[in-house]
Amino acid sequence: MTAKSSTPTNLKSKNLSGAEIIYRCLELEGVEFIFGHPGAVLLTLLDLFLKRSKIKHVLTRHEQCAAHMAEGYARASGGVGVCLVTSGPGATNLITGITDAYMDSIPIICLTGQVSTSMVGNDAFQEADIVGMTRTVTKHSYLIKNMADLAPAIREAFHIARTGRPGPVLIDLPKDIILGEAPFHLPEGEVKIRGYKPRTKGHPRQIKRVAEAIKEAKKPILYVGGGVIHADAGKEVEKLAEVADIPVTWTLLGAGAFPSENKLSLGMLGMHGTAYANMAVDECDLLIAVGARFDDRVTGKVSEFATNAKIIHIDIDPTAIGKNLPVEIPVVGDAKQVLREVNKLVKRQKRTLWQKRVERFKKDFPLTFETTEGGLIKPQEAIVILSEEAGADAIYTTEVGQHQMWAAQFLQVSFPRQFISSGGLGTMGFGFPAAIGAWLARPDKIAIDIAGDGSFQMVLQEMATAVQYGIPVKVFILNNYGLGMVRQWQDLFMDRRFSEVGLEVGPDYVLLAAAYGAKGLHIEDRKDLRPAIQEMLTTPGPFILDVKVDPDELVFPMVPAGGANRDMLLKDPRKKKPKKGRLRALPDN
Repeated sequence: MTAKSSTPTNLKSKNLSGAEIIYRCLELEGVEFIFGHPGAVLLTLLDLFLKRSKIKHVLTRHEQCAAHMAEGYARASGGVGVCLVTSGPGATNLITGITDAYMDSIPIICLTGQVSTSMVGNDAFQEADIVGMTRTVTKHSYLIKNMADLAPAIREAFHIARTGRPGPVLIDLPKDIILGEAPFHLPEGEVKIRGYKPRTKGHPRQIKRVAEAIKEAKKPILYVGGGVIHADAGKEVEKLAEVADIPVTWTLLGAGAFPSENKLSLGMLGMHGTAYANMAVDECDLLIAVGARFDDRVTGKVSEFATNAKIIHIDIDPTAIGKNLPVEIPVVGDAKQVLREVNKLVKRQKRTLWQKRVERFKKDFPLTFETTEGGLIKPQEAIVILSEEAGADAIYTTEVGQHQMWAAQFLQVSFPRQFISSGGLGTMGFGFPAAIGAWLARPDKIAIDIAGDGSFQMVLQEMATAVQYGIPVKVFILNNYGLGMVRQWQDLFMDRRFSEVGLEVGPDYVLLAAAYGAKGLHIEDRKDLRPAIQEMLTTPGPFILDVKVDPDELVFPMVPAGGANRDMLLKDPRKKKPKKGRLRALPDN
């Protein structure tokens, strides 16, 4: 979260500069770190980071990465991340990061410089209508035109970002506002915004209906998403699952909301989810969705999703309920508060027949991968060993692609905010900067970015940021010399016509790490995998471990586009017989 609120001295003054007001407002919100890139518009504000010590500015090498660092900080801490960039291209470079935060409901504050108010609309040098450009991908945005609006806007922005369904808020700061002077008064009392009052308490009648439906169900499933983690409702989910004997599945962003080692765990569902999760959801008679939005990567063919089930949907965002699927029992409210009330009404139950059925699914459709007797490294095995070695000491971030899905399938994730990934937007280049932000939020953990070579090459310049600030991020590259997920689709559905996915020309990652003053290691043989991971984890400072993996390995299970989840591909259809070696199944618990 943002740092504990502290009270700066001289909170009331007759006149303060706009830059001073901004700094003091951020200080009041308990901001510890700002991720950003400078520009002339911001000079007086940047100067304050030299004079003060409570807020540390982290200089990124690209503005998009500033947003992702803010996201990583917010997701690892449970607070609000902050980024600061200059006008024009500085602001427009933020847009991908802002959109990523919006899609995944991540609370960040984006401060952007702007030309002077008198020049707005005149096509001035480095002018960009960033408020207009981001209107559809921010929870709210402000263009500050009057000094008197500055402090209230910043206070409102933090309130909006962190309450209700979280999300990004943008504040556009014209140069004359930053340079101007105005009285500053300490904001007091509760923030009240006309027309904005998120509902946190669920309706008692609806909560009673939820409890009754759970009591009557023979084959219920809990389906939890990122909203459970935002609401810090993991314990409530675990209690409901244990008391009512309900198996639990989760979305990519819900990983960590329920311990993967729990016997009731089904793992992730959907396009690349576990087969047994998809089979159980297909057969269930009650689906209890909490903080999830029925994303298309979860449902597959919507008309064929959970067709036997009555659906309960608990979400703080009323617009999310019924948006993609009809819902029999809607409950608008904070997941933690709603589940606490549900748990008061639910009595202990045993569902022996249903649990036996689910166990049968696990036995018949285990999550497996094929290993070889030779030295070729399988990416799944690399992640299993990484998880074994790092354990609960790690926070994992991922880039986007095959490695992301293997991480979601094979990592043992034990607690909320341990797994951080780009879900709704699927942003390549997310994981490395997010890991930097995550470590600054949780320096007691090892921050590990599970990366693909394609994604990492988009943001590798941020190794300079990690080295400059002594941030010991570990980059674990599953290197298949290609854009793996696109290649997989071309492999399966385009008759192996591989167009524009080869990355045979790329950097030597060991030399790259050395060029930035970091450590690196390259391995190609299975026997070196565990020792190399141990070296990565124990070496101080940033580290790149380049793991060459089988480029022909595909992610399974897989639901073909437009298909029903029950029709998933369980194994590679190209292979008539397994290669020499064995199938390795992960333990269910």
